Amino acid sequence: MYRLFFFFLIFVQYSSLSQEFTVKPYLQNAEPNSMVVMWEYSKFDSSFLEWGESTDLGNTVSVTYEFTNYPACIYTANIFGLEANKQYFYRVVSGNSVSNIYDFKTPAISSQEEPINIVVMSDMQRDGNNPNKFHQIVHDGIFEYIHTHYDTSISEGLNMLMIPGDLVNTGTDYYHWKDQFFGPAYPLFSSVPFYPVLGNHEMNSDFFFQYFDLPKNGTQGFEEHWWYKDNSNVRIIGLNSNSGYRIQKQLDWLDSVLYLTSIDNSIDFVFAQLHHPHKSEQWTPGNTDFTGEIVKLLEGFTSSSGKPSVHFYGHTHGYSRGQSRDHTHLMVNVATSGGYIDYWGEWPQQDYLEYSVSQDEWGYVFLEIEAGNNPQFTLRRLSLGDDNITKNNSVEDSVVIRFYNNSPNTPIGIFPLPNDTISSNTMYLVADNFFDIDGDLHGASHWQISNYCNDFSNLIFDSWKQYENWYFDINTQANDNLIDEEIDYLEPNSRYCWRVRFRDRSLAWSEWSLPIPFYTDASIESNKIVKIVDILGRDTNLKNNTIIFYIYENGSVEKKILLD
Repeated sequence: MYRLFFFFLIFVQYSSLSQEFTVKPYLQNAEPNSMVVMWEYSKFDSSFLEWGESTDLGNTVSVTYEFTNYPACIYTANIFGLEANKQYFYRVVSGNSVSNIYDFKTPAISSQEEPINIVVMSDMQRDGNNPNKFHQIVHDGIFEYIHTHYDTSISEGLNMLMIPGDLVNTGTDYYHWKDQFFGPAYPLFSSVPFYPVLGNHEMNSDFFFQYFDLPKNGTQGFEEHWWYKDNSNVRIIGLNSNSGYRIQKQLDWLDSVLYLTSIDNSIDFVFAQLHHPHKSEQWTPGNTDFTGEIVKLLEGFTSSSGKPSVHFYGHTHGYSRGQSRDHTHLMVNVATSGGYIDYWGEWPQQDYLEYSVSQDEWGYVFLEIEAGNNPQFTLRRLSLGDDNITKNNSVEDSVVIRFYNNSPNTPIGIFPLPNDTISSNTMYLVADNFFDIDGDLHGASHWQISNYCNDFSNLIFDSWKQYENWYFDINTQANDNLIDEEIDYLEPNSRYCWRVRFRDRSLAWSEWSLPIPFYTDASIESNKIVKIVDILGRDTNLKNNTIIFYIYENGSVEKKILLD
């Protein structure tokens, strides 16, 4: 009898403990007049949601359910009949368990032209050496930033989150979802809707599609693999860059969505997210040609519509921000938000012309978007440091992009002047100072030399330099004033023509300067520089505070010691 009672007591205790919210309530697929709330309970039981305009609640919503990791069951409640841009309260009930009361705010309709804030973060799959890093990103990072800078609740200070993949380490492992993604993020997702896309670590698992309720406006048969969602004056586009889904159907769908966006006057900006990079400075093996096709479509859309665009990605575990040379398009790696860091020197790496900043640190991206008469957004990278240095929401990078952005003044060529003759001692170009009516600072210069003043299609010299280039923790552009440029090679006794254009830091280009003809004399050797290497023989564009070697076409080598 004693044994029977003992086992009965254990069974009762186990049953009581096992009846719990295994994933606490979180928000999905928000609309101005509706909200999706989901949660997971340890077993199937009677469940419902209560909501209202105050903590008194007063309204009840029934739910649908689906088993995840049996007997665990996920519940979905759709709240309809809400007002746009308004705060609501809710709680959920499953069996004998009652959740806390949470709040959320519905999105505004586009005509209200409300400002919004968005966090973009990715690759929070657990680093075994830093298992609490994602928790720190959420609580010491996002919550602290909202509290410090907005002094308001999380639902008022943050409108949505984007997550471009690798939410967990192993997508087929139930406990990775429960304990390593949803657990550390609580209670952020209870008050702010979030929108993920598939990374390679999700492994296209059923858990991803069970846990998330994403817009189902993608290609038929590929629902929730790619989709779009509007919020204020921004269109968010989710894409799938994983193997098996790098297909023409996705590109065709994106092309059609971008066309519709181009004629939609309520949308000023497009933010696309996908997992894989096209060009990754800190881990080149992660580069994916399919993402390059996505980028081409976004660039073409931006140039034809005048609407700036961004593609956010992850995969490489470090932050990078670049911009297309000829389009108002940003490329931003928002990793890593918990996964191990891809440190400098650890992997195959490359310094791409497009990129201005790359950092091997944990962090996330914060976006402030304004609508109305002067649409613009500010992007900031907030860092929590690395294994050696702790940072507390340090702003490591920022850029402002405006829908209406006046171009800088057209530069004027100063040297060489028309029909000047240059020698081997004067192999450089000089333009006048930068000026921008908006007050923007000088962001980039683009120099070209051609044989003909009326044809720059076949270039002798083409150089694009940006105001900063943080690579291996060194700004290789630190001493470049962007108003002069060294020429690496010209033929002697020849006639050429040169021009330059300036770009502001909000990515508007000036017109090209008037082409200027000039000549070279016999002092210039016909011996082209074919390679620049550092003291270890590695390709480099590092031209400050270092020893470099010029390797010429005839095989000769020239050592240069470059000082400030």
